[in-house]
Amino acid sequence: MSIAPRSRRGSSPLVPGRSLRARRGGRGAPDRPLRVVALGGGHGLAANLRALRLLADDITAVVTVADNGGSSGRIRTEMPVLPPGDLRMALAALCEDSDWGSIWGDVIQHRFQTDGELDGHALGNLLIVALWQILDDPVEGLEQMAALLGARGRVLPMALDPLDIEADVRSADGTLRTVSGQWQVATAEGRVQEVRLDPPRPRVPEEVIEAIQRADWVIVGPGSWYTSVMPHLIIPEIAEAIRTTSARRCITTNLSSGSQESEGMTSLDMLDVLLEIAPGIRFDALLADPSALEDALGLAEAAGQRGIRALLRQVSVGDGTPHHDPVRLAAAYRDLFDDAYGDVESADAPQEDTHGADR
Repeated sequence: MSIAPRSRRGSSPLVPGRSLRARRGGRGAPDRPLRVVALGGGHGLAANLRALRLLADDITAVVTVADNGGSSGRIRTEMPVLPPGDLRMALAALCEDSDWGSIWGDVIQHRFQTDGELDGHALGNLLIVALWQILDDPVEGLEQMAALLGARGRVLPMALDPLDIEADVRSADGTLRTVSGQWQVATAEGRVQEVRLDPPRPRVPEEVIEAIQRADWVIVGPGSWYTSVMPHLIIPEIAEAIRTTSARRCITTNLSSGSQESEGMTSLDMLDVLLEIAPGIRFDALLADPSALEDALGLAEAAGQRGIRALLRQVSVGDGTPHHDPVRLAAAYRDLFDDAYGDVESADAPQEDTHGADR
């Protein structure tokens, strides 16, 4: 059985109302589509993609592949494949605005409810794994799934090897223990001190490096800080691509802090550990929601002291839950891409464009 390789599609029609600079390449290439790479996994990355698809025509999602819980975890125990769950969520978030995209987005997200072995499995996970087995190529399998969905963008795994996450976690009584597994780290009681990947240097798809190198913006976060966001920066090849790209780099903070794997941490703590794990990577911008984070103003000031311009905008739904509003988040990114920081930028942030040949 064979499936024809997916042909490279042209840009999707522009969404009315997007600013010209937000939808175009900007510096040095005003006539081509804006190129955005979003790194992460799970619900945080999906929220990012639902916003970015309203703005950009060239989106690449680079997705963590360390999930060992739920349907993905069960699949990993049976087959030597990448965990498909976070990849499926990213694809669903990029589904085209049509009846076809809406229906198929729901189809791949559907979970079976039975008394048998299929209970809890997401159909999209099974479809993705079927394509991988038929094509024997994880990237091409995801391209085929994206073509089926009419996805407004590309979804790539951050590695071609299934990963495991291991962390040193300090309990409230001061005891330091090692926790293995993404789900176990994400739900462990205590504060994560250090996080590692197994294998430490997995194979990275060439397409990931190419996307980062050709991007206009690279966005890190939001998401589970230690298990979805920071793993990208631990892989040497990806970290080096982010360090050397001519793209601008943005950190998008979570809508809450101090819960689960970031227990006891402030937003500033989360920023600091991200910068510590990525020495040599210079971030240009930080996006935070002052309506959701009590320390947003302090975070903006601290970011400015680190040479990072802060953009404070409400991007949450506003009902007190830590959920992103796609339209508000898209509007914030539009301002970011247009350099429209307004009067909420940090007073200490640099005012000049320093994106020159020293990169």
